[in-house]
Amino acid sequence: MAIAHNQQIPHNREQLPPPATGDDLDDNFDDDFKFTTDFRKDWQRRVRTHFDQAGKKHSRRVARQAKAAKVAPRPTDLLRPVVRCPSIRYNRKVRAGRGFTLDELKAAGIPRLYAPTIGIAVDGRRKNLSEESLAANVARLKAYKERLVVFPRRSNKVKQGDSKVDLATTETVKNLANALPIEKAASGFSEISKSDVPKAIEGGAYRKLRLARSEARNLGKREKRARDAAEAEAAKK
Repeated sequence: MAIAHNQQIPHNREQLPPPATGDDLDDNFDDDFKFTTDFRKDWQRRVRTHFDQAGKKHSRRVARQAKAAKVAPRPTDLLRPVVRCPSIRYNRKVRAGRGFTLDELKAAGIPRLYAPTIGIAVDGRRKNLSEESLAANVARLKAYKERLVVFPRRSNKVKQGDSKVDLATTETVKNLANALPIEKAASGFSEISKSDVPKAIEGGAYRKLRLARSEARNLGKREKRARDAAEAEAAKK
């Protein structure tokens, strides 16, 4: 039986000696076991270098400046929702999410297709699992709408909803993450006095639970035993 093509080591030239005991080997040992010890890759050609680190850093900075100038006076980023981190380990922390849910946009009075045009990120996959998250993000959207300035696409055609604000006298922001920061969630721990601590269970909580489990398991047996004893006493009389 020959070795499959995906089990062969490329460029193998030597064959390992057979094991000391050949009880489990078949007649085609030479075809079954062809492994080599001189497997070497030309790794020098695959070394990844970063000699352009300083140049790449400068290029990224220039690209950010060019983007800010291109989209000005709009911010360079989108408005993100406040979400909880996944898993039990990190769900006490809040961070910026991918996008607002459709329920949050509906509660804030923002059309789903209109939201991306005014700098609001939308994520149709995320669902609100609590009233607190829905209320927090709706309040965030309303605070954003109060500060939002919408200019007409054409200066000679003003549509409903466009703002009539002089840009020269209006303070603008370049980054929404700094303008509308996400505040850290309040700690869920609080201090209590030592007298408010409940007293320990006599014998230990584990012992108490084991006794309760034993009583529930043997309740029928004990009732039957007591019933038989009562019948025996009645029979003696």
